[in-house]
Amino acid sequence: MIVVHHLNESRSQRILFVLEELGLPYEIKHHARDATTRLAPPELKAVHPLGKSPVIVDGATTVHESGAIIDYIIRRHGGGRLAPDPATPAYDAYQQWLHYAEGSAMLPLMLNMYVSRLGEGGAPLHPRIQSEIANHLDFVDQSLSGRDYLLGSDLTGADAQMSFVPEVAKAMGQLDKYPAMAAWIARIHARPAWKAALDKGGEYLLGR
Repeated sequence: MIVVHHLNESRSQRILFVLEELGLPYEIKHHARDATTRLAPPELKAVHPLGKSPVIVDGATTVHESGAIIDYIIRRHGGGRLAPDPATPAYDAYQQWLHYAEGSAMLPLMLNMYVSRLGEGGAPLHPRIQSEIANHLDFVDQSLSGRDYLLGSDLTGADAQMSFVPEVAKAMGQLDKYPAMAAWIARIHARPAWKAALDKGGEYLLGR
């Protein structure tokens, strides 16, 4: 059985979502952030040297990085669900979204969060960061125009992986500027599997 090392208010919520969509049995090992620092607890280092979440353990295999975890679960246990046929061009687009989420889209959003803590010291960086945020959010919004999900009418693992981007944008008060993306994440949040994942994963204010 897959064991998910799940940190509250984190990217690991989307791993639970994928497992629920596939109807796979799994076990959650809950970990709580430090209330002051908001960092992951030190016991996660016993699971993986980085001490980060999400991490899954599947028998003798340990996988970290949310995109790699989603890819692993779908390839190993999906039975052809939640991913296009690898022989089709759609699979190439699917892989791009899996990598884009953390490789490019989340970078300016994370920079905004950290630089904002610097107060006036971070002020010179804000225009460039905001420009990059707008660039990426506009790209995602345009990509979703006229479609239910990133690859068309069907949900894939790419939607799960990318879901953290609009949630962070919402937390920053910017999601309303991007109607196609706002409708897409609302569509994801309405799915029974998302609701089941929330029930099992615990408090997740980004998704509310």
